[in-house]
Amino acid sequence: MNTTLRTHLSALLLSSWCALALPASATDAPAAPAPASALPATSLYQLPATLNNQDGKPFKLRDLRGHPVLVSMFYNSCEFVCPMLIDTMRQTQAALDQDTRDRLSMLLITFDPARDDLKALKKVARQRELDPSHWTVARTDAASVRKIAATLDIQYRRLESGEYNHTTVLVLLDGDGRVLGRTGKIGAVDPEFVKLIKDTVAAPAAH
Repeated sequence: MNTTLRTHLSALLLSSWCALALPASATDAPAAPAPASALPATSLYQLPATLNNQDGKPFKLRDLRGHPVLVSMFYNSCEFVCPMLIDTMRQTQAALDQDTRDRLSMLLITFDPARDDLKALKKVARQRELDPSHWTVARTDAASVRKIAATLDIQYRRLESGEYNHTTVLVLLDGDGRVLGRTGKIGAVDPEFVKLIKDTVAAPAAH
């Protein structure tokens, strides 16, 4: 074998060995997915609770992340205040333009998981004509109810009769689950609260 050919083969073998031995460059490696931004410390979505909706589907609070949520708490056997609360939520939703309604989720969580089973949740959704594409009526365990209520600053107390004394309030969460505002005006739409919802939905999401 002549010197020129021997030199050429040696260079080719050395080049192949280097290609196998050296790590791929950053441009050759697949891009790593961007890490999800951390939730704020004050976010309701920090709670690890598992809930079930009116169709029996389990979900986590953090599954709601990404868009504003109008949330309140109720119990099904309440005959006066809670129906009025739900009607006020419906009226508030109706006061919004269609684009805002489409980008706002509505969430009701029961104080009374012992009695408010799946059948009760479905009854509420049906009787109040709550569109499942926007409304979630949910239950969770008693310990998680306490944590959710505390985070939302909703007070409640079970009476010996089985009924509840509780705060009657609508709470607006931003896309990261932080409380942005609340209204205790029940039985009629609160114009300032409606404006807050519109402004929140219209604002660009920030994570």
